[in-house]
Amino acid sequence: MSDDILIRSFAEGDAEPVVALWREAGLVVPWNDPYRDIRRKLDVQPDLFLVAVRPGEGAGEVVGTAMVGYDGHRGWVNYLAVSASLRGGGLGRRLMAEAERLLLERGCPKLNVQVRSTNAEVLEFYRRLGYAEDHAVGLGKRLIPDA
Repeated sequence: MSDDILIRSFAEGDAEPVVALWREAGLVVPWNDPYRDIRRKLDVQPDLFLVAVRPGEGAGEVVGTAMVGYDGHRGWVNYLAVSASLRGGGLGRRLMAEAERLLLERGCPKLNVQVRSTNAEVLEFYRRLGYAEDHAVGLGKRLIPDA
């Protein structure tokens, strides 16, 4: 991975390349509208919406993302994505380290991530970073349908 990749907050104009990256990474599912998720995040802690860019023309090429949140009790990371050409090079680790740093600054005692149980590669990635199963069951209820 190139050391010239910059991690910054989401900026105007990032939406299309971010959604394209999420699609490439398999993070977009029919029941979640990624554009609505972006708008929702920009309304709540927009500074915690991390985008990794490779310098270039304009704002640069989007090559990674992490949508970080903190509710005063737990931190969360969603939409962690790294461009296929850079996977395995440390960018995902850098994004998670930045998420952890930002959450620690806010006094966050614990960071949670949710991974689909069938995604063995990503589960192993988080295990290598020191994350372990909480032996809790994640439950969800859709309050506002996207589809």
